[in-house]
Amino acid sequence: MGLLSWIILGGLAGWLAGAVTGEKQGCLVNILVGVAGAVIGGLIFSLLGGVGITGFNLWSLTVAFVGALILLALVRAARKT
Repeated sequence: MGLLSWIILGGLAGWLAGAVTGEKQGCLVNILVGVAGAVIGGLIFSLLGGVGITGFNLWSLTVAFVGALILLALVRAARKT
C-alpha cells in the first residue's frame, strides 16, 4: 500500500472509531488514530492467527477500525487515571 492509501484508510478508520466512541477530533488526529489503529489491529489479528492489513480493501478497514477502537479505549482509560 502506498502512502496515500494509508492516509485514506487511516482517515476513514479513525473517523469511524471516533464516531462510534463519541470522540470529537480533527482530520489529522483521525488519520493518526487510524494509521496507529491499523498497526495495532494488524499486530493483534496476526497474533491471534488471522490476517492483518492486506491492502486497500474492506478487510483492512475493519482491522484498522478495530485497532483504532482499542487505541481510543486505551487513551480514554489513561485520561481517567
